Amino acid sequence: MGERAVRFSGKTVVVTGGASGIGAETVRLFAGEGADVVSADIDEDTGRRIAEECEGEVRFVRCDVTDPADIEALMNVAAEASGGIDTVFNNAGAGGARASIAEIEPDEWDRTMDLLLRSVAFGIRYAVPHMKDRKGASIVNTSSVAAVGPGYAPTAYSVAKAGVLHLTKVAATDLAQFGIRVNAVQPGFINTNIFTASLGIGGVMQRMANNAIAQMSANAQPVPRGGQASDIAEAVAYLASEAAGFVTGTSILVDGGITLGPRHSWDPEEPGLFDALDTMANAQQGQEPTAD
Repeated sequence: MGERAVRFSGKTVVVTGGASGIGAETVRLFAGEGADVVSADIDEDTGRRIAEECEGEVRFVRCDVTDPADIEALMNVAAEASGGIDTVFNNAGAGGARASIAEIEPDEWDRTMDLLLRSVAFGIRYAVPHMKDRKGASIVNTSSVAAVGPGYAPTAYSVAKAGVLHLTKVAATDLAQFGIRVNAVQPGFINTNIFTASLGIGGVMQRMANNAIAQMSANAQPVPRGGQASDIAEAVAYLASEAAGFVTGTSILVDGGITLGPRHSWDPEEPGLFDALDTMANAQQGQEPTAD
């Protein structure tokens, strides 16, 4: 068996949102590489099915991450078998409220923050007692490209994901004394159901909408394909591994380059502002009279 296959042998790993998308793919990766994985989600049927199908050791625990008591119980269960936790991937989430800041209601704002930001804070809080002084202990949080600026996601989602980035930095300083590294991943447009599910779109329409999102994002970024859950899972595994032992308090953008700039900044076939100015200047020079 190669080195990669046993990268997490003997490690206990907790993944929230493990029943779909990025979470499910990360569960599969860690389990396939030797970890004892505890997968948590509110979708019990799918979560248990994925756990049964995985190569390796996976236990499913129902957990509503908007309930801190559920999170605490999850961490306690995960630590029972081995006496501790080595990695936590705080990943559970959904699209949240779609209203703009001019229209959003207080309860919509609070539900989105509870799901996307408070859940991460208490995922860290209740994992720490089980992670102190575990060699190589690592926490990874899911942020988003939406944290870097507007236009990628709804307002409340974007603000929550920006909060996750800052929480990651603050937690990294708080937990350094215990030997716990804390980092984040920032996915771009990944081919999952996160936003279509929040709109209540299912079945064939959901697949069509997801494919459309993947195609649109592929056309808007330097890497000409839609992002896959496995792209994010690989980044999470790196941050959790010994290879990232000198990495803490930071984030990895896994976005196909969509945040690099507008299309003309990386596509030579797409004219930008300066191309237009050059064209105008050349045209003007061609029209100027010349001396006889």
